[in-house]
Amino acid sequence: MQPKIMMRKKSISASKASLVLFLCQMISALDVPLDSKLLEELSQPPTITQQSPKDYIVDPRENIVIQCEAKGKPPPSFSWTRNGTHFDIDKDAQVTMKPNSGTLVINIMNGGKAEAYEGVYQCTARNERGAAISNNIVIRPSRSPLWTKERLEPNHVREGDSLVLHCRPPVGLPPPIIFWMDNAFQRLPQSERVSQGLNGDLYFSNVQPEDTREDYICYARFNHTQTIQQKQPISVKVYSTKPVTERQPVLLTPTGSTSTKVELRGNVLLLECIAAGVPTPVIRWIKEGGELPANRTFFENFEKTLKIIDVSEADSGNYKCIARNILGSAHHVISVTVKAAPYWITAPRNLVLSPGEDGTLICRANGNPKPNISWLANGVPIAIAPEDPSRKVDGDTIIFSHVQERSSAVYQCNASNEYGYLLANAFVNVLAEPPRILTTANKLYQVIADSPALLDCAYFGSPKPEIEWFKGVKGSILRGNEYIFHDNGTLEIPVAQKDSTGTYTCVARNELGKIQNEVHLEVKDATMIIKQPEYKVIQRYGQVSFECIIKHDSTLLPTIIWLKDNDALPDDERFLVGKDNLTIMNVTDKDDGTYTCIVNTTLDSVSASAVLTVVAAPPTPAIIYARPNPPFDLELTGQLERSVELSWIPGDENNSPITNFVIEYEDGLHEPGVWHYQTEVPGTQTTVQLKLSPYVNYSFRVIAVNEIGRSQPSEPSEQYLTKSANPDENPSNVQGIGSEPDNLVITWESLKGFQSNGPGLQYKVSWRQKDVDDEWTSVIVANVSKYIVSGTPTFVPYEIKVQALNDLGYAPEPSEVIGHSGEDLPMVAPGNVQVHVINSTLAKVHWDPVPLKTVRGHLQGYKVYYWKVQSLSRRSRRHVEKKILTFRGNKTFGMLPGLEPYSSYKLNVRVVNGKGEGPASPDKIFKTPEGVPSSPSFLKITNPTLDSLTLEWGSPTHPNGVLISYILKFQPINNTHELGPLVEIRIPANESSMILKNLNYSTRYKFYFNAQTSVGSGSQITEEAVTIMDEGKMAGILRPAVGAGKAMASRQVDIATQGWFIGLMCAVALLILILLIVCFIRRNKGGKYPVKEKEDAHADPEIQPMKEDDGTFGEYSDTEDHKPLKKGSRTPSDRTVKKEDSDDSLVDYGEGVNGQFNEDGSFIGQYSGKKEKEPAEGNESSEAPSPVNAMNSFV
Repeated sequence: MQPKIMMRKKSISASKASLVLFLCQMISALDVPLDSKLLEELSQPPTITQQSPKDYIVDPRENIVIQCEAKGKPPPSFSWTRNGTHFDIDKDAQVTMKPNSGTLVINIMNGGKAEAYEGVYQCTARNERGAAISNNIVIRPSRSPLWTKERLEPNHVREGDSLVLHCRPPVGLPPPIIFWMDNAFQRLPQSERVSQGLNGDLYFSNVQPEDTREDYICYARFNHTQTIQQKQPISVKVYSTKPVTERQPVLLTPTGSTSTKVELRGNVLLLECIAAGVPTPVIRWIKEGGELPANRTFFENFEKTLKIIDVSEADSGNYKCIARNILGSAHHVISVTVKAAPYWITAPRNLVLSPGEDGTLICRANGNPKPNISWLANGVPIAIAPEDPSRKVDGDTIIFSHVQERSSAVYQCNASNEYGYLLANAFVNVLAEPPRILTTANKLYQVIADSPALLDCAYFGSPKPEIEWFKGVKGSILRGNEYIFHDNGTLEIPVAQKDSTGTYTCVARNELGKIQNEVHLEVKDATMIIKQPEYKVIQRYGQVSFECIIKHDSTLLPTIIWLKDNDALPDDERFLVGKDNLTIMNVTDKDDGTYTCIVNTTLDSVSASAVLTVVAAPPTPAIIYARPNPPFDLELTGQLERSVELSWIPGDENNSPITNFVIEYEDGLHEPGVWHYQTEVPGTQTTVQLKLSPYVNYSFRVIAVNEIGRSQPSEPSEQYLTKSANPDENPSNVQGIGSEPDNLVITWESLKGFQSNGPGLQYKVSWRQKDVDDEWTSVIVANVSKYIVSGTPTFVPYEIKVQALNDLGYAPEPSEVIGHSGEDLPMVAPGNVQVHVINSTLAKVHWDPVPLKTVRGHLQGYKVYYWKVQSLSRRSRRHVEKKILTFRGNKTFGMLPGLEPYSSYKLNVRVVNGKGEGPASPDKIFKTPEGVPSSPSFLKITNPTLDSLTLEWGSPTHPNGVLISYILKFQPINNTHELGPLVEIRIPANESSMILKNLNYSTRYKFYFNAQTSVGSGSQITEEAVTIMDEGKMAGILRPAVGAGKAMASRQVDIATQGWFIGLMCAVALLILILLIVCFIRRNKGGKYPVKEKEDAHADPEIQPMKEDDGTFGEYSDTEDHKPLKKGSRTPSDRTVKKEDSDDSLVDYGEGVNGQFNEDGSFIGQYSGKKEKEPAEGNESSEAPSPVNAMNSFV
């Protein structure tokens, strides 16, 4: 059946023309089924839906995919030809066809070669109704050949001459993209003087010295294979000539005065002119006898290239390029001919016909030259195709008459000329189908009164069914001018009225059958704005409101949107949108504009606008801001059982806008005189719908609020007593907790007065033992909040519920909660208590949990009691102080921190519930190992002498084990607080004092003292002490012993009169001189010579050494410090020591000693500052005064 448009002879308004066109297109496009169900049921010849391009260049490194997809009913099968002959894909292992598709996949990546599959391919899709064919698909693999090697000679060019650097890229498929770069892969700059031609060559209109370079490189990019080939670098050397001769333009390309160019219709036309000359010529384009086409003409490459897109035959003609500079011009004329590959004028379209109907297939194409039209039937030239008596070919038309079902076939129209071809498939599908209605049954249509109503009746049938419409179940057929019947079955009611509402029946019938469908129409009232916003003039900082009161159909839900100047309202809290108004607070100049109210429903939309003009406020006296006056004239309306509407009139806002109203209520029945918060509304609202509770005697009052504060409450409204009702809710926070082992105390939070909903509030308390098939036990109690159930088993779970009731009935069924009867003390103690000592201060205790039945309550955890029995080191008992650690929950282990080392402990474990603790487990004894001791209790240093100190100490307060020794460490401290070598002494544990001998005189020592067990050393205690320098000068430091002064005096006289002492002092002076010389030449360790430091260390000013001006020794550099001689050095530059300086210094020390030379030469030892057996380190050079050390240093 060829669809025919049979419109009623009725004028249709222009506004409906587009609708009619759409409906007509749907009727004529019956080859595309209207729904999926129909598609599955109707037979249809094959249609090619997807195919590869005619000229298909493939990547030789990837699999070749040749697409061919088709649809049809039944689904078509596929076959291929290659180079005009059948292509048997089953014989080629590299070729597969996708399932349910004709697409070929040629496996190149698994051993195949793309070159072996070059050729012309064509796909055929076939089913019982015909065969469709694809275009001829030419498969060619892309090629990116290498550049031919060539010897490139350097280009030597005179300044001002023209130059062409030829690229001559390899021939690729498709042709490559050409660009010029240097060795650094930077594009070479181009300009009016230097540019690349369409053939890829680089043209210089005139060369300049800066063009000299050796890396002009032409690159060819083959996009299909993503490869880039590089030509060998070209060298250009420009030699200068002064002055440069000016030249008039000469065309470098194209050559001659004329040329021709052929381009195909629809392509891009590119014409090029590049000229040489000095100065650089400028190019201009014209078309002889016409104008360059507007909107399609572009100039590129510094106007050297003329580009015209989408060319047509009208663009044929002569195009002249003119190159001009100050010396003249040159021109070239390009004769352009536009040819055309075939293009469609009328492509054949599918036909769906009924048996016995007539139809035509028209195939009209144009081109230059005019294309030849040929027809095929099911892929075979129609001249040799099976004959069909219903078919007649007349040039570009096939005429069908009285077709039958066997006339179904797919016809191909081929239009070709020397520039290409077009191939189109169009089927003729002869169907005999009874009517089908595709519109959903009982579909509901809703329209606004006085607007058109379109009721669909989409149908299909062959022959084309006739459509009739009825209104109502038994209504008569619809006729008359008030209806329009469209060919696609749609019924149009141009002006629907309220009485148009109803059920409409569509009937479709042809010679093969009849079918009907019902749809429903509802006509709604139009939405109207009955009070529109009005023009307003408002003073700056004032308040303005626009009203938008609407009337709408009660079944439609409207939404109101406000716009300012056709845009959304500013995001500003000053703009308040109410139910039917817009309020702007504190108006500013930027609020000036047009405000629009838009009302939308699902069916219609209306709008109204008004202009707001903001003007400056006149000068006014100082504004007094205050709280608003209370609202007044409260009124209750719309009284219902559970709601009421309250309205009021606002009081004076006192120059500060009201931001909100607070509504409060009083319950005169249950709590007279007490006002409660009810709700609050914005300051622009003066009515509110209030939710009420039953059995409450309500009074309301309103409080206004602005930025200054709250107003006084309004006068109360009239009272409104709501009717009684069953309670809406039950008590909350229901719990069941026993207070004794044999009871259950049920508690709850009672309902408040207004929650009772009526008189006679009571509670029904129900309980039963959980997991036991007992019936509920219930009791009704007065308005209390507790009930005690006696005689219960100890700690068993109960299901509990409490339900409210009053004189009118019960509240809803309450939810159940789980409670427990009273707890009792646990019955058994934890067993298998084990202790694992981790270290001397930490232990871990384990126990087995007690059976839950013996807990007889909520298991809260376990308590571990532990206490120290005695210290293993002292064997002394003391007051027992028990410690307790609680471990929550069902834990079976815990850590005991803070234990004392080397001690004996006991512990036991008890289970805890809400009632208390259970019996204790048997005491478990454990011992902690030794630890490191605490620091000694004290360290005192007494009796300082020249070379000794007496140390006394007390044993550690906490030995934490068996002491095995004490460790004493000490080291000297010099005047710069630097620490000397550390000496360590181990002392037996039974000692409590010692005398430390052989120390340096007048030296500060720091002592570190700690005790030690077999585990290790404990923390140390530190002290500092100083040895004395002169026993005769000790009065201010330490009290001398009785008779000491006399003994020291006698020793002074005896030593001073000895000859050996005088000789010894002379030898010392000589050795000091020798040592000073050696110190400046060479030093073993180069330590500081500490004479001056020793002198500075004396506390008595009478024995201080002389200053630099008095000839004292300076400091000498140390090998550890590598410091230069200090400024105070008295050493001459020739590294000799002046004798008088040395003598003066020695005499000075001699007087300072005041006769303290001992018989064992202790003075010399003190002066040297070292013990004889100590290793040499630090201030080693201080031993120089010793004769033996001085000789060692010298050697």
